Amino acid sequence: MALAKADFTTRLLVDAGIGPGMRVLDVGCGSGDVSWLLAGLVGGDGAVVGIDRAAGALEVARQREGRQGAAVPEFVAAELCALPATLGLFDAIVGRRVLMYQADPAKALRAMTRSLLPGGLMIFQEHDGSLAPASQASFPLHHKAQQWLRRMLAYEGADLHIGFNLHRVFSEAGLMVEDLRAECLVQTPGNAYPLGEIIRACLPRIIAHGVATARQVGIDTLQARLDAERRRSQDIYIGDVAFGICARKR
Repeated sequence: MALAKADFTTRLLVDAGIGPGMRVLDVGCGSGDVSWLLAGLVGGDGAVVGIDRAAGALEVARQREGRQGAAVPEFVAAELCALPATLGLFDAIVGRRVLMYQADPAKALRAMTRSLLPGGLMIFQEHDGSLAPASQASFPLHHKAQQWLRRMLAYEGADLHIGFNLHRVFSEAGLMVEDLRAECLVQTPGNAYPLGEIIRACLPRIIAHGVATARQVGIDTLQARLDAERRRSQDIYIGDVAFGICARKR
């Protein structure tokens, strides 16, 4: 998300209180984007553990390089609903685009809470399709690409309305909600968003679910066509809404 200020994830973590010396668990860490962000926030005196069940993604995460003075994350293969006791306890547990894939997110949160210290933080960022995509002008290719993603997520059982459910889910899990926020992803004629690259990363899943064929997507030219459509319009386009929640273990 191209913003002059810090991005949504960073602001959510900093405002929640993630800082030097903390021990933080990143669940569903994938290739480590959030884990390495956390490593910079907790610094050399802190610690970050990233867990995921995808061995290939964890290997990519391990090969990345952090900045000087940051912690070096440890990456472990594990299930978020069955965290190994050997991981120990954490000051905070963080996840991005994770709860939307859980059949019972409140149950998943209760399981993870066992790995939080008393008073520890549970911080999640989820994306919600209830209000987006939205625009006054016509963005047919943008809408088509967004529909590919939405249909793919629906086939995979994701909750496309998780943002509006977050307060209820966290409360059912016995956590005390301290902050709930949302932010629209606004594209302008001069502000690019890598929707085409997101589609590229998801293309095998899109094809596997029969959402679209490789020929229909035309991935090699998709980003250029999206950029051209955006530049032709003088209107804004809201492609996504990010929700962030911070809660505390009682």
